[in-house]
Amino acid sequence: MKILVLNGSPKREHSDTMHITRAFLEGMNEATKHDIHIIQVIDKHIEFCTGCFSCMRNGGTCVHDDDMREILEEILTSDLLIWSFPLYCYGMPAPLKALLDRTLPLSSMAMQKVGDRYEHVGQADFSHLRYLMICGCGFPNSRHNFEPAVAGFKLCFPGSHTIITVPESPMFNAPEAAAVTEPRLALVKQAGRQYAETGEINESLLAEIGTPMIPEEQYAAIVNGGV
Repeated sequence: MKILVLNGSPKREHSDTMHITRAFLEGMNEATKHDIHIIQVIDKHIEFCTGCFSCMRNGGTCVHDDDMREILEEILTSDLLIWSFPLYCYGMPAPLKALLDRTLPLSSMAMQKVGDRYEHVGQADFSHLRYLMICGCGFPNSRHNFEPAVAGFKLCFPGSHTIITVPESPMFNAPEAAAVTEPRLALVKQAGRQYAETGEINESLLAEIGTPMIPEEQYAAIVNGGV
């Protein structure tokens, strides 16, 4: 399988969330070896979408001549697209959101009704693609937190999508927290193996991965103590 990872964190490889993503990829590779390419989105030249819709009318060619042309080509030749990002204001960091906006050339102006909603008709065949969202955040729990990002991801990729959310993710960059982070990363590796073998992750495993690693009050006290 060809896997493209879009690391949306401005911290690049030092991202809290990338600890989760790397563990997931390790689990996938334990099941079978994959071709993995990681893009540090912050390092790419990606102009903001201007909403001119030229790409949707002119065969998918954007008015901007930047790194998105090559990224779009790689997206279309991949089998799995992993969106790895920390939660910023209940959504994606700006560089990754700019990339998402610039996937517009894959769609045409024509619309079709799918179920009870309308979608743009594609200008390219990306029916083979599967989508995975891996998102960490600095709050102690998942309630009233990840919901906007999750809803947006499901709407953007209504087909084959899988979503992993993990609270208290700054702990992955704290060596002193290894007693609780290493067991959590082991669960993520298990999820990666399961996904590679079956294309799915058990709901109970996803739920366990998304629980706080330490009590919420204890985590909040630790964070507040360093303020």
